[in-house]
Amino acid sequence: MKKSLSFFLGIRFSYSFRQGSIVSLIGVLSILGIALSISVLIISLSVMNGFEYELNHRILAVVPHGEIESVNQTFSTWRSLLNVVEKVPGVVAAAPYVNSTGLIQNGRRVLAVQIKGIDAQLESRISAIPFYVQGLMWKHFVSGQKKVLIGQSAANSLNIKLGDWISLMITKSGSDNKILQKKKVALQVVGMFNLNGIYANNMVYIPLIDMQNLLEIGESITGIAIRVDHPFHAEQVVYQAGKRTGLYVAIRSWISTYGYMYHDIQMIRGLLYLAMVLIIGISCFNIMSTLVIAIKDKGSDIAILRTLGAKDELICSIFLWYGLLLGGLTGSIIGVVIGILVVVNLTSIFYIFEKVTGYHLLSGDIYFIDFIPSRLDWIDVIIILLTVVVLSLGSSWYPAQKAIRLCPARVLSEK
Repeated sequence: MKKSLSFFLGIRFSYSFRQGSIVSLIGVLSILGIALSISVLIISLSVMNGFEYELNHRILAVVPHGEIESVNQTFSTWRSLLNVVEKVPGVVAAAPYVNSTGLIQNGRRVLAVQIKGIDAQLESRISAIPFYVQGLMWKHFVSGQKKVLIGQSAANSLNIKLGDWISLMITKSGSDNKILQKKKVALQVVGMFNLNGIYANNMVYIPLIDMQNLLEIGESITGIAIRVDHPFHAEQVVYQAGKRTGLYVAIRSWISTYGYMYHDIQMIRGLLYLAMVLIIGISCFNIMSTLVIAIKDKGSDIAILRTLGAKDELICSIFLWYGLLLGGLTGSIIGVVIGILVVVNLTSIFYIFEKVTGYHLLSGDIYFIDFIPSRLDWIDVIIILLTVVVLSLGSSWYPAQKAIRLCPARVLSEK
């Protein structure tokens, strides 16, 4: 009964206080400040969630989680090594590859590229690259037919179209393993993949056997690519896999090359949350100012309530409810609604902005995406609302205690 009475009186006080110009202005500013802070925080965290989601489903879905490469010997018996590596706990699948560098030429245009020989069937077990290939069924990417896959960015730079023939120049070791010999071969572009980012700018795929023939290395490979069940445990799993081979190998994981992206996202997320909490805290101070003025303005009403038998608990609850209604509920609801509406349409909003201004916020040649992603996480919304409620109650506590200390006799005598 006391809780419902305090809530009802809090609503009545809130409505009556808005009739005064000073109190009304401060209250409106408090609500707008909290609503704006909440909406900006929801939008910012959703953008960070979007970047993290795209990182996990683009970069980590395509690049190997780990790689094991030979140091002073070749993986000539790589088929047996694959079985050994795949039995390591945490390893989902493994695939062979041959790495090299070279040049691709189309007319007078030349571009330095990273060439990777892969087995299409085994590569599809560790990478989502087949889903990004255009113009070719991945299962038809077989050896002996002079086929090549190149990145969309490289194709645009060299003005290459699907079906064009290009020249691939590659260097291989001579008989004494010191002299480098050049080799040139004509290949047909039968597919393009669009991954964005620096990774896809200079990457070229050719069938594994064709790559081995170009380098004249027989059935040897450069290394073994690994996919693990938990990407953030990749370093430990790859280390165990390399140790299990029993050979002198070099190991590396995606964390050493792309881990900085994830750490940057987490750092920015924390800084945004801290900054927005400080802004919400400032807005909550306006709630405190509003309540202090309201208590002074409604001192006689408080005194009458005390003479009618209202206890300290009731008076305190009234102003706690008022502070909560002013900032924690009204401002929060407005902020959440605005934030969700913007997040749902954020990609379209930035697309329209780029189309109108002609300015591209993210370049696909540098970043792994060329749009502003957004992904709403309801846990973030709940944490934000709880933070606002706690700050609103904290801001209302001092004015509520001041209302309790009012002397009814003194207040009524002044009237």
